Amino acid sequence: MICDCCPRHCHAERNETSGHGYCGQGVLPKIARAGLHHWEEPCISGERGSGAVFFTGCTLGCVYCQNDAISHHGQGKVISEERLISIFEELVEQGANNINLVSPTPYVDVLERVLRRAKPPVPVVYNTSGYETPETLRRLEGLVDIYLPDLKYCSPELSQRYSGAANYFEIASRAVLEMCRQTGLPQFDANGLLRSGTLVRHLILPGQAEESKRVLHWIRDNLPKGTPVSVMAQYLPCGKAADYPEINRRIAKSEYNAVLDELFALDLDGYVQERSSAKKDYIPPFDLSGVEQAETPRPSSFRAGAEQ
Repeated sequence: MICDCCPRHCHAERNETSGHGYCGQGVLPKIARAGLHHWEEPCISGERGSGAVFFTGCTLGCVYCQNDAISHHGQGKVISEERLISIFEELVEQGANNINLVSPTPYVDVLERVLRRAKPPVPVVYNTSGYETPETLRRLEGLVDIYLPDLKYCSPELSQRYSGAANYFEIASRAVLEMCRQTGLPQFDANGLLRSGTLVRHLILPGQAEESKRVLHWIRDNLPKGTPVSVMAQYLPCGKAADYPEINRRIAKSEYNAVLDELFALDLDGYVQERSSAKKDYIPPFDLSGVEQAETPRPSSFRAGAEQ
C-alpha cells in the first residue's frame, strides 16, 4: 500500500511486514507488549488496569522518548489481524477496564478494519502523540471512545529540535479539536472510570515551564470547558537526551510548582502527576508479554463495531 495516514505524508510503499516511510513499519501490526497497565490516569487504569497494547513505531522523533526501544528501534513482533482481535479479547477476560492502543497511528488501516469487525465490549482508548491528521481521525469516529492525546509544545522551534516536527502544534491543535468534536465532554461511570471523552496530556520538560504555561492557556482558550487535562511530571532523560544538555536532567521542583500554579489559576479540570513518578520503574518491559499466540486460538466473542 501507499501510505498517507499521518502528517508526514510520506506516500511510502508499505507491505505486510516492512515499510519505507518515516515510521519504518509495515501494514500488519507490530506489538511489543500487551497487558494490564496500572500507571495511566486513575480514570483510565482504575483498580483493574488498562488493557494496554504497545505498538512499534512512531510518527515523531522525540529525542527524550521513554519508549525509545519500540518507537525508534523497531522492537516488537508482527502479528495478524486475527491475533490482534484475540489479544483484545484476552485483555478483556483479564479484567481490563478498556483497550488502550498506545502509539497506534502507523496501523490505522488495520485498526479501522479490526474495530469494525470486532469492537471490544469495553471503551477503546486511542493513546497518541497528538500528531494526527483530522482526516485519519474521522475514519475512527464511532470506533474510538476515548482519545488520550499529548499536546507537547506550542513553539515550532522546540518541536523541531526535540521531536523533528516544526509543524507539531499546527497539526496537533487541529487534531485535538477534532477529537473533542467526536467525543464531546467526558462521561464517567459510577466508579469514576472514563467511558468516553478526550483527556489531553502535557509533559513538563526541563527548562520549559513557560512553554507549558502556553500550552495550558491554549487548552483553556480553545477546548470545551470541562475537558480534562493531565499534567505529567514523569520526564526522564531517556533516548538521545544526553546529546541535549539542557534537557539531560529531571524537572526541578520550582519548574513543577510554576506549571501547577498556572494550571490551578486557569481553573482547568484534570490530573497532576507527582514528581516522584520520574522513575524507570514506571516504564514497562517491552518483552512481548501478551503478544505471543495462545496455544489454542479461540473465535472472537466481540460484536461487530459498526453495529454498536
